[in-house]
Amino acid sequence: MRQHCILLVDDEPGIRQSLGGVLEDEGYTVRSVESGEACLAALPGAGFELVLLDIWLPDIDGMEVLARIQEIPFSDRPVVVMISGHGSIEAAVKATKLGAFDFLEKPLSIDKVSVVAKNALANRALQIENSRLKADRSDRYRIIGESVPMKALRQQMALMAATNGRVLIYGESGTGKELIAHAIHALSPRANEPFIEVNCAAIPEELIESEMFGHRQGSFAAAHDAKVGKFQKADGGTLFLDEVADMSLRTQAKVLRAIEEQRFEPIGAAESAQVDVRVIASTNRKLEEEIDRGNFREDLFYRLNVIPFFVPPLRDRREDIPLLADHFLAEFTTAYGRKPKELTPEAYRMLSEHHWPGNVRELKNLIERIVILNPQVRVDARHIPLHSARRGPDRGLDRFASLQEVREAAEREYILKKLEETNGNISRTAELLGLERSNLYRKMKTLGIGPKE
Repeated sequence: MRQHCILLVDDEPGIRQSLGGVLEDEGYTVRSVESGEACLAALPGAGFELVLLDIWLPDIDGMEVLARIQEIPFSDRPVVVMISGHGSIEAAVKATKLGAFDFLEKPLSIDKVSVVAKNALANRALQIENSRLKADRSDRYRIIGESVPMKALRQQMALMAATNGRVLIYGESGTGKELIAHAIHALSPRANEPFIEVNCAAIPEELIESEMFGHRQGSFAAAHDAKVGKFQKADGGTLFLDEVADMSLRTQAKVLRAIEEQRFEPIGAAESAQVDVRVIASTNRKLEEEIDRGNFREDLFYRLNVIPFFVPPLRDRREDIPLLADHFLAEFTTAYGRKPKELTPEAYRMLSEHHWPGNVRELKNLIERIVILNPQVRVDARHIPLHSARRGPDRGLDRFASLQEVREAAEREYILKKLEETNGNISRTAELLGLERSNLYRKMKTLGIGPKE
């Protein structure tokens, strides 16, 4: 087990010797210095995790040393416990404000020093882990795309994320509405509070009120135990109502009241519960049409639609497809322990031409399948399991600027089909096409088709 490193800073040799010996007996690696200058000189690159720092030092005041330690980058910064033979409340408060974990008075209690050192190191480990998790979360909910719609979306998020305004996210299935909701929460002052999701389309009608608001034990036949609802779990944080249009009118009425009053009654409860919740909702439907049909409450719509977001379908931001493909390729090669892969120009072209009815989710699933099933480092078009019949209206001739482009696209698709039939055998493909092998190679190079690895 790795030993924790402690730096002991005190101008009294007796303290350095006795306290250092006790800490070493506790299993720590200890180095002792007698001044603030020596402390600051010892820190860089030494890997100290805890500094026990005396306030009264012969050169630099301990408070000044503490302030300078706080300038060290967080990942390398040790936690500091101040020591003083002339302790006062004012000194303890000042040390805490400057970033000290705790304040110990002389004469030192060995047991107390041991407990404080253990707690300080545990606190530092927890802070580092939280920092890592925040970084992971930030990367996980990063919005990929440099198209005009995505740049505009990020600008809109930056403007409103810090507010408590309710958000309604529109977009087709698979466009990333949940990702946008997470990103808004991560940018908000509520980022360290809960993010609770309710998939309104997946919860049976008879259970959704219980899921939303909770219930008391025995309030209905299946209520064998009390249940805390999503609204209460999200207290202080964000509640995400995914596919909000799938809620019944009865549930919509209760949600409307809970949003307006930040108060609700769990099923079977005699008293209401007060919460502080920011609501983000999403839908793949046109809510105005659902209102006209009588399926969605108009008053709830206006409560939710304070800040509307529209997430464009993937076919409307094709320039983002290569960026997304590379992102998912790196993600899944890492997740499955595979060698890094790269897409050929023809593979990018094939992905960019696809209609993507399932949007980003479809692209992500496709890249995962490619990583799992294909050992090749270079991923060519023939490794991509897309069918021309599913490429949608964008396969129409209107997308071509000239007859030459139509001819090249047809030749490319036909050659790829024959290569697939022969499992990449160039000689056999050339025979099927009625071409010389050398002519086929030149044609493939012209059309951007790479040979099979």
